[in-house]
Amino acid sequence: MTLPATRHTIHIEQLRKTYHATANGDVHYIIKDVDLVIRGGEFFVLLGPSGCGKSTLLNMIAGFISKSGGQLKVDNREIERPGRDRAMIFQQADSSLFPWLTVRENVEFGLRMSNIPKTQRREISERYIQLVGLNAHEGKFPKELSGGMKQRVQLARVLANDSAILLMDEPFGALDAMTRRTMQKELVNIWKETHKTVIFVTHDIQEALLLGERIGIMSVGPSSNITDIYHNTLPYPRNMSSAEFNTLYDRIQAHFEE
Repeated sequence: MTLPATRHTIHIEQLRKTYHATANGDVHYIIKDVDLVIRGGEFFVLLGPSGCGKSTLLNMIAGFISKSGGQLKVDNREIERPGRDRAMIFQQADSSLFPWLTVRENVEFGLRMSNIPKTQRREISERYIQLVGLNAHEGKFPKELSGGMKQRVQLARVLANDSAILLMDEPFGALDAMTRRTMQKELVNIWKETHKTVIFVTHDIQEALLLGERIGIMSVGPSSNITDIYHNTLPYPRNMSSAEFNTLYDRIQAHFEE
């Protein structure tokens, strides 16, 4: 399979991950024979039920979990470990933010570890704090923030570190409905402005349709793989009440009911 010319393209071929299910060493597949190309700059959504291997696949792309077989590459470079070109955003921001650091200090943490000069760190952090709508909260500590604001800090920190690929594991799943909708809109705006490659994991069909350019459907585990890919050409911002939106929703819902 020939890779597209776009940079930061993720190339997956016959990817497998196994685990030993019993004491006698019986091998079972978590995911099996996944084939996928995610183009650089694309917003790709992995959609499927809980336990189907979505997070496992995302963690393999991040380099946190090793593969058992197949190919997994970024720009023809095999993924063997975490890298600065890939950044993970988790569902629970509390697990990734430092509670003793302010919003600004959290956003600047990676830059400080990279020995970026203080003046440059401040310029970068101001840009992304403003981009995620936290410019009035930069002096606050995580305990003073709402769940949605913590996710904004997590996103600003990832953007400040300038990773080309954003890996998002149900990042809005713990938020209330109104905050979640706001964050979905903000994420689309940030993606359009920064041109990052985004891989977003969810089990929510509506969320997948609001966000993704393409939606990969994962089968029920074990031995999960991507069975179908839906091309979502609806214009942004997407209208959940439109006939086109609901037609595509019904098509995907029917797929799961089958």
